[in-house]
Amino acid sequence: MTITKTDLGQHNSPEFLNNHPGGANVILRYAGKDATDGFNSVHSPDVLEDLPETSLRGQIDVAELGSCKEANESSDKTSKTRTSGPPHLSTLINLHDFQEVAQQYLPANAWAYYFSGADDEVSKRENAHAYQKVALRPRILKKVPNVDTKASILGHSVSLPVYMSPVGIAKLAHPDGECALASAAGKEGLVQVLANGASMPIERVMQSRVSSEQPLFFQLYVNKDIKKSVEVVKRAEKAGAQAIWITVDSPVVGKREMDERLNVTVVPNDSNAQGQGVAKVMASSISPYIDWEILTWLRNLTNLPVVIKGIQCVEDAVLAYQNGVQGIVLSNHGGRSQDTHSAQSPLLTLLEIRKFAPHLIHSSMQIFIDGGIRRGTDVLKAIALGATAVGLGRPFLFSMSAGYGENGVRRMVEILRQEIEANMVFLGATSLSELRPEMVNASRLERNLIGCVKL
Repeated sequence: MTITKTDLGQHNSPEFLNNHPGGANVILRYAGKDATDGFNSVHSPDVLEDLPETSLRGQIDVAELGSCKEANESSDKTSKTRTSGPPHLSTLINLHDFQEVAQQYLPANAWAYYFSGADDEVSKRENAHAYQKVALRPRILKKVPNVDTKASILGHSVSLPVYMSPVGIAKLAHPDGECALASAAGKEGLVQVLANGASMPIERVMQSRVSSEQPLFFQLYVNKDIKKSVEVVKRAEKAGAQAIWITVDSPVVGKREMDERLNVTVVPNDSNAQGQGVAKVMASSISPYIDWEILTWLRNLTNLPVVIKGIQCVEDAVLAYQNGVQGIVLSNHGGRSQDTHSAQSPLLTLLEIRKFAPHLIHSSMQIFIDGGIRRGTDVLKAIALGATAVGLGRPFLFSMSAGYGENGVRRMVEILRQEIEANMVFLGATSLSELRPEMVNASRLERNLIGCVKL
């Protein structure tokens, strides 16, 4: 059946409207218009297979597309003007270079969603500044013919103590989205944690791995409708995910003003959508009502290893250990949830653990950390202070932008690998196991530790 623009305009209340993960307003914004570009920027075509049969009313008349596209283009406020193509990958020599390119080439809405932090973005900045307050203490005349950067994450061997943090809607950065990340992870020997809000279905991401042995972990946000979370976990397990990383640091969504301000600019006449940035819309289904009992629920649902993502103080790290999880992620959500110094940097939380609960560092529970890591030296500082591995999120998204895709991701990993290897030589360490707390001077950061913790 062929339908016209008029027919399409009348189809403004699909059955799945209120169940759409991105909210109803995202769909209604395109009512009567060609939503192809908007759909393709965040979705894989595979998701159409999950829609009710009644949602497909027919094929749009091609002759109608011209007027639809004109309407879209006239209201598009997110494009950026550029005079030349992106720089050659070989000219990018650090992770900051990728961020600068991403700012120039990502659509404005994508940049705002990826880059924004909560409120005044103090926590976001402090995540990175914390590493700058820690100095390395190099040792001289240590014969280091080569270095071994291999590590083990939840029993899986990786070539670097680095993993891909869960990052939502990666397709905004590149059409291949999370699939490009999976392919690059396999070729570089890294682990990818697939976001609950990924733009590609997990089955397709699994197919993008370089081998069936390549591990992939799955991030879980607990849905207000717990049945949906049951379905998500079961689907991830069936697809082959090898661990569940349950994110608990965002019971409500942080006020990411850059993201929200752009949305108000884009849809000034949509009173229901004003102030609802991409992040807030994406997270509207997350349950704020879960407690430690959610771990019992999860264990009854799956036998996969469980990692809690979002530990922000030593007390909760101890509780996580007592609850028998296989790993924790020290994280304040990249400064995207709570702002100001009250949401301390993850590296400071690691120092809390070292001081008040050092037994956790030597336990079977692995300690991961993310937020603000941009240099190989940052990685080594975290490992020396007791972390198992570090996660990066935004840098992987930025590395895919400007059309770089998988090649950009691999170039970024290459840079990070070179920095890690070179600085291990400076420290006189031939392997990660030789990294010790005395190889760093964290006194400037330790001043921010609280005086006493009752455990």
